[in-house]
Amino acid sequence: MTRRSDWPEQAVEHRAGRGERGDRGEHRERTGGGAVSSSRAGDTAPPPPEEQARAICLRLLTGSARTRKQLAEALAKRGIPDEVTEEVLSRFEEVGLIDDAAFAGAWVDSRHRGRGLARRALARELRTKGVDAALVDEAVGRLDADQEERTARDLVERRLRTTRGLDREKRLRRLVGMLARKGYSEGLALRVVRRALEEEGDDPEALDAYLPPGE
Repeated sequence: MTRRSDWPEQAVEHRAGRGERGDRGEHRERTGGGAVSSSRAGDTAPPPPEEQARAICLRLLTGSARTRKQLAEALAKRGIPDEVTEEVLSRFEEVGLIDDAAFAGAWVDSRHRGRGLARRALARELRTKGVDAALVDEAVGRLDADQEERTARDLVERRLRTTRGLDREKRLRRLVGMLARKGYSEGLALRVVRRALEEEGDDPEALDAYLPPGE
């Protein structure tokens, strides 16, 4: 009688309807207890969870910087035990591979210069990435009010020409709305838009019907 272990690999039937799948050089078969086992020529036991966690983190960090929370979530999705995750991530922090403070500072600089985001929007993004509140405050605090207003003015100046030909109310609504979506406060947005329209030649008195007087 031909033993199961003697079956040629290509003769193993893979039942897609039962979730069994075969790849080149790999087969799955039922064990005596009914469980599914996978085998591959030359395979050894899977690496321990610590080694798996380190490999996952290194691979993710190679692409871009990540916060501790982002890495913890990635490890959880891959079934790494919590205690292993805590140990590996703490070690990565010790050697500087995870640095949430540096991540937050770089994020603020990049997103403000590249997208023109204000402090409120930047803080919201950092919180969703799991950065500690104190580190968020420290990072966005480096962006002072004067720089934020200069950026808002640049954004409005670039958008002004695309609103020419619209009536005054529509221009105001679009420009103020654009700044609001980027996290600028209503007061700052109104002030910056008013100034830009005045400089373009709009009637200051007419603007008073829509915007608070300039400072």
